[in-house]
Amino acid sequence: MLLPALVSWAAVAGALSWSPPTVVRLGLGCTAGGILLLLVSVRPGVATCDVPLARLPAEPGRSRRRRARLSLTLLLTGASLLAVAAHLTIQTAGLVPELAAERATATLDAVVSADPRRLPSHGPAAEPLVLVRLTVERVSGRGSRSGAASPVLLFGDPSWLSLRWQERVRVVGRLAPSDGGDVVAVVTPIRPYVVLEQPGWVAVAAEHVRSGLRDAANPLPADARGLLPGLVIGDRSRTPPGLTAAMQQTGLSHLDAVSGSNVTMVLAAGLSLCRLIGIARRWRPFVALVVLAGFVVVARPEPSVLRAAAMGAVGLAGMLGSRRRVGLPALSAAVVLLLWTDPWLARSYGFALSALATLGLLVFARPWGDWFAARLPRRLRWFGPALAIPVAAQVVCGPVAVLLQGSVSLIGIPANLMAAPLVGPATVLGVAAALVALVSAPAAVALAWPAGMAAQGIAVIARTAADAPMGQLPWPAGVGGSLLLAGASLTLLVGWPWLARLVRQRPLRCLAAVALATAAAWPTTSVGWPPSRWQFVACDVGQGDGLVLAAGPGRAVVVDTGPDPALIDRCLDRLGVQVVEAVVITHFHADHVDGLPGVIRGRRVGQVLVGPVDDPPFQVREVLSWAGHAGIPVRRLLAGDRVRWGDVAAEVIWPARVLHDGSVPNNASLVLSASVGRLRLMLLGDVEVAAAHQVLLDLRRRAGGDATAQVDVLKVAHHGSRLQDDGLLAAVAAPLAVISVGAGNSYGHPSPRTLDQLRWTGHTVLRTDEAGDIAVDRDDRGLVRVLTSRRPP
Repeated sequence: MLLPALVSWAAVAGALSWSPPTVVRLGLGCTAGGILLLLVSVRPGVATCDVPLARLPAEPGRSRRRRARLSLTLLLTGASLLAVAAHLTIQTAGLVPELAAERATATLDAVVSADPRRLPSHGPAAEPLVLVRLTVERVSGRGSRSGAASPVLLFGDPSWLSLRWQERVRVVGRLAPSDGGDVVAVVTPIRPYVVLEQPGWVAVAAEHVRSGLRDAANPLPADARGLLPGLVIGDRSRTPPGLTAAMQQTGLSHLDAVSGSNVTMVLAAGLSLCRLIGIARRWRPFVALVVLAGFVVVARPEPSVLRAAAMGAVGLAGMLGSRRRVGLPALSAAVVLLLWTDPWLARSYGFALSALATLGLLVFARPWGDWFAARLPRRLRWFGPALAIPVAAQVVCGPVAVLLQGSVSLIGIPANLMAAPLVGPATVLGVAAALVALVSAPAAVALAWPAGMAAQGIAVIARTAADAPMGQLPWPAGVGGSLLLAGASLTLLVGWPWLARLVRQRPLRCLAAVALATAAAWPTTSVGWPPSRWQFVACDVGQGDGLVLAAGPGRAVVVDTGPDPALIDRCLDRLGVQVVEAVVITHFHADHVDGLPGVIRGRRVGQVLVGPVDDPPFQVREVLSWAGHAGIPVRRLLAGDRVRWGDVAAEVIWPARVLHDGSVPNNASLVLSASVGRLRLMLLGDVEVAAAHQVLLDLRRRAGGDATAQVDVLKVAHHGSRLQDDGLLAAVAAPLAVISVGAGNSYGHPSPRTLDQLRWTGHTVLRTDEAGDIAVDRDDRGLVRVLTSRRPP
């Protein structure tokens, strides 16, 4: 089953970019090929009434197995492709895609398919953005009506937090195309929602369990109060951002949400309870299924939870039987069934990491555990299997993790080892507290305290390990780095006997080699960074923009602040910026303004400059509130304005007027033509096609018809999204194109089409998700130098 599952996985990942008719044709072709191969394998031979078929020469066993494996691969791949075609057809049926393409206003009757989620927001007068996932059942707009089954994302104000899972609502809003993924459109509401139907009793009961655990966790310390619901029911709404970052850095992020290990522990606890109360063995699998279904409902049947449930069931199967004999077929079947249920998992890093971790545990955990135990003192042999689990997961998942973070975690294995004994008590006692809360709140609090102390221990481990020196080994990012790590891991696995013999025979030489490698790698995280000279820096602030222009020693102009105050604050600290002459806010979206408190903190800020369009209103109020509390004046910039601060000079090229084609805030972004000394820059904000074309026309007017603008650095609009004007990209003749984008973002940024267009027009592309902070400097001889805090692929 393993090979058919892997081939099906690859086919589904590719098919998501194709049209449904193409996917159907390929699916039918694979299915027909599998059936034909199966029929050919059954040779009729020559049989008479005197010669039974059983006595005819049989096909060699190895050949039959090869044909059976190939036939199964084709059949499963065909079925998976047909499942993709069905999902694509169902989701795009109806008027939603057409109305989204026209950016029309529509009335949607929809079901809330996930709990509303508050996006990060900061500041004393913060009014956060709320993300709601809906499944549209009926849509009407532009004089037409239709049924639908289209998933959409809605971005609203805090009033949308009161929505409940499985509630049926009516929404009036403006539709826009999504940037890809498993949603058809993005909705901006223009009036409050109307509840059409309350959730069913199952959803209400599940919410009682969830709220009971949250209430029981209220007396706990902040880290435990946020982490415990995440561990038990996948509710991360109260997890402190600093703890989330520390867990990601130390390889513990799988504990900040429902994971396969949590599900395995819950199922194992359920089966242990069956043994205690005397339930017959033949009924225990059915009890496990009921426990699993109840856990999924309480944690919400979202893709990540379904993935965790499947992997947890596979892990339990591996624990109860021979891991290779039972676990691998179960894992393969789970992968295929999950892809049939949700094909977009094929492109999910979380799905890949979860499946690979389960594979590593099934294949390597037992033999490696025995190997470790045999080399430990007798009293510590029990530690061998515990050590093998994080090592196996780290080795198998490492190549995929490199794609996300561009480094190899050295602290992940010890951090997971220290946290492992705390996961079981936190999960099991947390589940017990959630269930007991239905009957007695004080008893639930009593159970939540020991569960919370275990969760607090995990948080302490994560925060301590995140500050450990040399916790991350720099590694080439991208596909090349992933293949390099996979090759190195495979070489180590295959060549381990030789290496072990070499260590025994020449221990001093091996120790010297390790010391030399450590000394060579230790300073690579800081050598050359921050640069001694810089004129422009694109800070790695995640999915957002945070640009810094040097105005003089210790002084700078900041253009946008990113989504996280801590990230932009640390970047400015590294650069030695003490005085910010001005903060230019290109537009008021959260990924450009929410970091403003981090810029203000501990620095003198001269002024905040904003564009002419106050949209979205709640983000405008945040910026005005932050500036007002700090006593910083705010003024507007308009097209044609020229400003200067020390070595920085800039001219506002756009917006000359308000465009209603596309996103109004994005198309109202301030577009700056700036210079820092002899370095020339074009900063495009988040303008989309319509506004970008107007910028192109303005450049042509300025140059008397010559559309070429000679600059050194182009800051690509909207994190490299597909909404680019190809003419503008070709016209801005910059040798370097910088894309400020977050690693593993859910928007699909940067778009492959945009990257291809930039390279075709002669730009060298650097991305903050791969290169980290990007610094550019032009010396007196006219040479442009580029330095990055990480090595780009």
